[in-house]
Amino acid sequence: MEKGTVVVVDDEPNIADLVEIYLAREGFRVHKAGTGEGGLAAVRDHRPRLIVLDVGLPDVDGLEVCRRIRATSQVPVIFLTARDSEVDRVLGLELGADDYVAKPFSPAELVARVKAVLRRTDGGPAPEVVQAGTVTVDVGRREVRVGDRAVDFTTKEFDLLRFLAERPGLALSRQQILDGVWGYDWFGDARTVDVHIAQVRKKLGDAATITTVRGVGYRLEP
Repeated sequence: MEKGTVVVVDDEPNIADLVEIYLAREGFRVHKAGTGEGGLAAVRDHRPRLIVLDVGLPDVDGLEVCRRIRATSQVPVIFLTARDSEVDRVLGLELGADDYVAKPFSPAELVARVKAVLRRTDGGPAPEVVQAGTVTVDVGRREVRVGDRAVDFTTKEFDLLRFLAERPGLALSRQQILDGVWGYDWFGDARTVDVHIAQVRKKLGDAATITTVRGVGYRLEP
């Protein structure tokens, strides 16, 4: 089933081609561009549902491309970046990027992130109640229930569980979790995530599984 158009802006043809193959398998129509100006033209011509945008482009920097897009459109943007600097990450989020993926990346993981971003942006307000196995995360009441039993969570533990539960099956890096739960302007030790994950696991017991993804971060199993 046709799921709409995604514009992929990347000057590395092998990466753009691979992303196109995986997105096409999921029913997306893909238009590729190898430059920032070409990407802007593709966005104007094809009015995509989402843009996958490389930061390091040969003509116009991807951050500038995003800035120009945001002047006229709120179309979702996922950054691809080989740069792991704090400045790029923070600036990209300030410009209105919806997610970012560091190179090298798994094409299947990128497709999962495309789907997750579209669910969030197309689906209107986030659900008030999120279910993860036998765990119920009631956003409105800020309450966690395991089966019929209410479990006490701190503010950050609740926000962490909610962040994971709204993205079931996605491998999330510690930095992405910090950005989503603590905020992109929070600068501290990434091990904070590990400590809070341990506490959440302890409180959930066997009711839900949070898997450690080696070299990446964590994933809440759907």
